[in-house]
Amino acid sequence: MAQEKGPVTIEALAKLKRVSSPAISPDGDWIAYVVEGRVEGADKTRAQLFMASADGKTVLPMTSASYDAHSPQWSPDGKQLAFLAARSDLDENAATQVWTLDMRGGEARAYTDVTQGISGFEWAPDGKRMLLMIQDEGENARKKREAREAGEDEPELPWVIDRRQFKEDGVGYLDRSRTHIYVIAERLAEPVQITDGDRDDHGATWSPDGTRIAYATNVTEDPDGNYNTDIFVIDAAAGSTPVQVTTNPGGETSPAWSPDGKTLAYTTSLKPELLWYATSHLATSPATGGSVRLLTESLDRNVFDPAWSPDGKSIYFTIENEGMQPIMAADVRTGRLSQYVSGQFAIYDYDVAGNGDLALRLTNPTLPSEIFLKSGRQLTQVTRTNEAVLDTLDLAKPQFVSFDNPDGISVDEFIYPAKDVTGPAPAILFNHGGPVAQYDYSFEPFAQLFAANGYATVMVNPRGSSGKGEDFKKAIFAEWGVKDFADVMAGVDTAVDLGLVDPDRLGVGGWSYGGILTNYVITQTDRFKAAVSGASEVNYTANYGHDIYQREWEIELGLPWENQEGWDAISPFWDAPKVTTPTQFMVGQEDWNVPAMNSEQFYLALKRLGIDTKLVVYPGEDHSIDRPSFVDDRYQRFIDWYDTYLKP
Repeated sequence: MAQEKGPVTIEALAKLKRVSSPAISPDGDWIAYVVEGRVEGADKTRAQLFMASADGKTVLPMTSASYDAHSPQWSPDGKQLAFLAARSDLDENAATQVWTLDMRGGEARAYTDVTQGISGFEWAPDGKRMLLMIQDEGENARKKREAREAGEDEPELPWVIDRRQFKEDGVGYLDRSRTHIYVIAERLAEPVQITDGDRDDHGATWSPDGTRIAYATNVTEDPDGNYNTDIFVIDAAAGSTPVQVTTNPGGETSPAWSPDGKTLAYTTSLKPELLWYATSHLATSPATGGSVRLLTESLDRNVFDPAWSPDGKSIYFTIENEGMQPIMAADVRTGRLSQYVSGQFAIYDYDVAGNGDLALRLTNPTLPSEIFLKSGRQLTQVTRTNEAVLDTLDLAKPQFVSFDNPDGISVDEFIYPAKDVTGPAPAILFNHGGPVAQYDYSFEPFAQLFAANGYATVMVNPRGSSGKGEDFKKAIFAEWGVKDFADVMAGVDTAVDLGLVDPDRLGVGGWSYGGILTNYVITQTDRFKAAVSGASEVNYTANYGHDIYQREWEIELGLPWENQEGWDAISPFWDAPKVTTPTQFMVGQEDWNVPAMNSEQFYLALKRLGIDTKLVVYPGEDHSIDRPSFVDDRYQRFIDWYDTYLKP
């Protein structure tokens, strides 16, 4: 007898686990991955490593639930599985190290013992060495560690700052501790430093013969002032001099070696003056430097995560495309592009086995991320981590709708219908973050929760969104809240015309740029009866030097004392007297991405103007709200605010 399904609740969402980081064994027989879920009886989450057979019939836990483990990676011979973990179950002050599991059995063994910990690693092709990404130990960190080791209380120390980029969300104030490449010869050996300098290195990866390392870094005079990263190659030995492979003034990232070691694939941005509005392309260059070949110049879609097929004939990559996120393939000889894994879903991670199979993390509107296997022409679901929970839930299925905006440009949206509502339903215009991002065919917990509570959800990809090309993205350059506002309002009207939405019971909300766009909406129309503005900005001049975006603001708007008019033009704060919508502001106390000051200022402005308003600040949280009790609280406060004004 089929199990009766009930509504999506906050309690049900809390039971869902997050699946990520597929790593397929060299022979393609096993897939390691990470499962993150809540710890029973504690207000925290924990990540655990699992391994599934390629046919999905066998699933094995590889690490215990007593500590976090992440970033699994197979040794080249498939006999060991390495991962990163800070073993707080062994030492409460433990730094993140590389650990390995022998596939023949036994406990995890530490491979590294680095004082300040490891942020990334990769096995060498010989299966003995590893490259490590290690951040310098800052002076404050060193003094605190020395105090702990001496049995003393950690001292409170001032931050002494002399960098242009001096903050990072989730990190705090920055010193000149930089991340560099090291090589470790064997287990618990002393790592040898390969790169140095007042810059961060990232994306490091071994050449197929294990003699060189490709990586990306910014060697301009002031790396904090631009995003001009280039690809470099360096011999895997101390004192080596790097060879610069690329020289484009835009950013190059994610280098990937061809199987013969002669060519590097990478992503490149050709228009640094357009910031994140520029299209990122797939390119190749000889590993020794030389001519650049663009493979996706005609595609006009953002490219991510290039990886070579084992035979070297194709390069795989993901793109954002009109609500989908497929894996594409570029034929290296002809340049022909084809969709390799595509459909009404989104793919976020993938890994390539030696036999050519792909393990990938896939999600769709009724399926939180799970691991799938692409083998030949077959795409097969391997893991079913959340199946037991999903089988109890009556999930909403969205309509994907295209419509013309006021300028005659095609815009897309997802409309989630309200559950158990006959006729037009109260509705939430839920704006996405970014602004350069897209709603896609992935599982959206807010939309599912809204639907279960009797709300239709309108999720528009307005101008500024990715997925429809560079012109569509750059339409809002230095002009936020104008064309994107017009598009989301046209999206609401489309949902009304389809008979899904009650035009007299509308709410609006979002997080990050979704909250920012919410601020624009409520200062330009009185159609919405309730708003929730999450982690938003409102007075951009006040943010200069306070948030983390000094580079972006200067490129897009110029310096505030040179273009105050431009800064004010996109600041909703000055239009506060136009707001009639009851608005709740929500933000993390330690959000350096979109500082809490913004929510405080707009809250006080509306309070002084006599508008119903509330301010919710989550202590200890940054731009993402992670503490489980706060995650639940945020869901509930969205629902309660809308219920108060849309369901009196």
